[in-house]
Amino acid sequence: MRATFQYCQTLVQDQQCSSTVLDVFPRFLDITGLVRYRILTDCKKLTSNEHTEDLLSVQHDSGWESDLSSILLLVHLLPPTSKGHKKSAKISSCQAADHVVRLQMGASVETFLAGVEPGEPFLLCVGEKKNSIQRYYVIIDHKAIPCKAQTSLAAFDVLFKAHFIFSVSYHESLYNFYTFIQTTVFNIDVGSAKESPRVKELRARFLRNA
Repeated sequence: MRATFQYCQTLVQDQQCSSTVLDVFPRFLDITGLVRYRILTDCKKLTSNEHTEDLLSVQHDSGWESDLSSILLLVHLLPPTSKGHKKSAKISSCQAADHVVRLQMGASVETFLAGVEPGEPFLLCVGEKKNSIQRYYVIIDHKAIPCKAQTSLAAFDVLFKAHFIFSVSYHESLYNFYTFIQTTVFNIDVGSAKESPRVKELRARFLRNA
């Protein structure tokens, strides 16, 4: 990872080559926990609660698998902040995580959509349990868009890019979270995107240790 970091970043930042990253580095698809180690280090400093404990421990049978756990832990590292809007009360990191991913067991996707309120895109995982997912969908405007992705990390990649494809804003509670993904992972609008001090600090630390 360290030896190929600069070359990988060059591919990601080149619009004509970015789609070939997984062809050049096919092991990205089968290495679990690829994005996990730095997030774990920071999350161990957080005030512990049942939600972060569940995400930090992927040994139990009822939790998300490691890559998706890491993504949701990042929500806790970059929690929702109050913007002073009286109409929208601040929500917890756990509640914000529901705007990133949800699990659907048993009932059909159509039944699930009937009970969903309109809002920003999120990832729907369909399976028997959180760590055994058969299908992924991006939910937007009461439509379920199937993901061809075979891994949770690849499905989240589709979810993030859906914001740009459909020109929709990030969910208010996830602005810091998605801005971090935008600037740190995809290197989009670095320097011009509006970043909170927390996002800037976390991005600087992650890149410094790359």
